[in-house]
Amino acid sequence: MSICVALIAHDSKKNDMVGLAKKYESILGRYRLVATGNTGEQILNATGLEVECLATAVNGGVLQIAAKVVSGEIAGVIFLMDALTPQPYEPDLQALIRVCNLYDIPLATNLSIAELSIQAIAKRREAYLIFNPVAGQGNPDQDLAQIRNILEPQVNLHVIFTKPDIDPVDQAKEAVAAIQKLQANNDQGCIIASGGDGTVSAIAGVTIETDIPLGVIPRGTANAFAVALGLPTNLKRACETIAAGNTRKVDAAYCNDIPMVLLAGVGFEAGMVNNANRELKNRLGSLAYILSGAQQFFTQEDFNATIELDGEVLDIKTGAVTVANAAPSTSVMAQGFGSVIPDDGLLEVTIPASNNLLQGLNSSLTLLASALVKTKVEDEALICIRTDRVKVTTDPPQQLVVDGEILEANPIEFTCVPKGLTVFTPLQTV
Repeated sequence: MSICVALIAHDSKKNDMVGLAKKYESILGRYRLVATGNTGEQILNATGLEVECLATAVNGGVLQIAAKVVSGEIAGVIFLMDALTPQPYEPDLQALIRVCNLYDIPLATNLSIAELSIQAIAKRREAYLIFNPVAGQGNPDQDLAQIRNILEPQVNLHVIFTKPDIDPVDQAKEAVAAIQKLQANNDQGCIIASGGDGTVSAIAGVTIETDIPLGVIPRGTANAFAVALGLPTNLKRACETIAAGNTRKVDAAYCNDIPMVLLAGVGFEAGMVNNANRELKNRLGSLAYILSGAQQFFTQEDFNATIELDGEVLDIKTGAVTVANAAPSTSVMAQGFGSVIPDDGLLEVTIPASNNLLQGLNSSLTLLASALVKTKVEDEALICIRTDRVKVTTDPPQQLVVDGEILEANPIEFTCVPKGLTVFTPLQTV
């Protein structure tokens, strides 16, 4: 939902309003504009701004704007008043002033205050929040209210809700396009993802190599991206991190041209994620992945994997291939080196080459221990490689999971994008 600004001008002030709109056209063009009929038409005719024209003031246009204030649609009102001339719709004007005061909506009633207000918002960063209302187990209305309370004093917040019939990638692309338009005018913008890892990864993928800062407000089950980068998982602290404005460059990757910010798993990891459906995650939280992993461990069959990297070809019989760009310690299958470094320009490849179930269990425990003490594993049955690109071919074809999304591909090529993401982070992690 774009920030909406209402424009009203008495007849003697309409030229001033048109002049104001012309002078600050590049700034006002960032917002959704509504205006009373005659005022809106004059702005439309004199500028390139898009304006929703309501009824004229004498026909109830002022009351329409007052109703939009009450419904939460209006973020600010510019009302150029003629203080010397009585108006036939005076009661409507008083009603608008009262609701603006009641709902704490900024109201500029003369040209000087209007210019100061526009100049103030011009200096603030434009923030596009893509908010998944069905993520996690909390109350989305309360979460959004808290986000607004913390961020709106710092940024011009545009809220975009994810919907079942709209790909969040498309929503993120629109936000990125809007921010890039701002950057062309030397203005600043950022994109914020609030939801689970699926939402966060989809939006992060769109920002790869754009230099647009990404804010993360985790509200999912595992929140793996936030944990992997040391970002706050507490909603209040996540918002405060974004408001503080400190950023860090971290790596990203592509998997067959599909953006990847966390990790991909072939075989075991894909089966585990596929079995942990939304209903199970809603009931059990992170425990859903543990139970699903235990089930997959006993049902996963080995397959032949051909690994091509740095001019070498490895043929391995395994039940899992994990390629990680960033991963928390709970992503055990990615912990061959004890931790995944998110800004080294390399991908971590971990492959257990186990001959039997007992050896596979031992390898899993070794990876878990490696994650706990953050040291590279010493196990001949585990192949651990750091590389900037790798190609994986499986026989027979296996399930593939990329950042929590189940896909089908064979062969699979992974390429690291060094420093491809710009992320808001707490000062101590910069």
